[in-house]
Amino acid sequence: MKQKTAQMTGERLNAQKGLFSQATIRYLRKNWILYLFVLPTVLWYIIFRYLPMPGVYMAFTRYKGIGNIFDAKFVGLKWFQSFFESAYAKQTLVNTLRLSLYSLALFPLPIIFAVIINEIRNEKFKKVTQTIVYAPHFVSLVILVTMLGLFFDTKGIVNNLLTSVGMEKIHFLDSDAAYPHVFVWSGIWSSLGWSAIIYTAALSSVDPSLHEAATLDGASRLQRIWHINLPAIAPTIIIQLILRVGSIMSVSTEKGILLKNSLNSGVAETVGTFVYQRGILGGDFGYSTAVGLFLNLVELILLVVVNQISKKVSDSSLF
Repeated sequence: MKQKTAQMTGERLNAQKGLFSQATIRYLRKNWILYLFVLPTVLWYIIFRYLPMPGVYMAFTRYKGIGNIFDAKFVGLKWFQSFFESAYAKQTLVNTLRLSLYSLALFPLPIIFAVIINEIRNEKFKKVTQTIVYAPHFVSLVILVTMLGLFFDTKGIVNNLLTSVGMEKIHFLDSDAAYPHVFVWSGIWSSLGWSAIIYTAALSSVDPSLHEAATLDGASRLQRIWHINLPAIAPTIIIQLILRVGSIMSVSTEKGILLKNSLNSGVAETVGTFVYQRGILGGDFGYSTAVGLFLNLVELILLVVVNQISKKVSDSSLF
């Protein structure tokens, strides 16, 4: 009897597996066009993120860009030690953290913008505003830096306005004091609208009946934003903050290269620009890979720590 029951159970499981398999095939056939749209993104990550992973081995070798990396001489942790003992390590790390923390301090701006956009009732004005603020995201970085040069040059629009009101000209792009502000706020200008999209989408899912009930109870607009809108998008804010902290050592290398010159190199030299000069221009691939690997490990540790803190403090986390 037991043997017969086990046999029937096995046949039922096999039937379920077969049914599931057939259902899956039917589902894929029905929705294959959706997976086709996802395919380019998946291929991009496979080609540019996963396939190059064995190149991390270069961080432990004396590889010069010729031949197989696994045939290069193994040097252990030499490049890590060389970086930490160099005169560049402290300054580049400080510059990177200064720019990244400055940008992190402005993290609430896209949230504030999304809340403001959500409160606009004139649909035409709302769409025009969104379009204007989203547009800078699609401007090429080279064009953006060129615009910064035209605006903040000693003969540019900004300095002409300063001199017209009796103030002295400021060397924005050459000044150690002004460079961080130009770097960070230009990034905010170009990414504000795009970064706010995810918060705008989250706000659109808030139940309107909650606002209607709060209005009947006498709640002001500010109270409704604070007690209804912000709690509704809190999980999204937490996830975005975790990801932002996890990339705290990542500062736009391309933008740093374009904005850096001999006068502002004291504050403009970040780890990214240093790796570019040492690895790409200098051909020292092992050294630059070691520095990049160190930064990735720091970001991974920060990501895990912040995620665990978020999990304990709130119900939202990445994993």
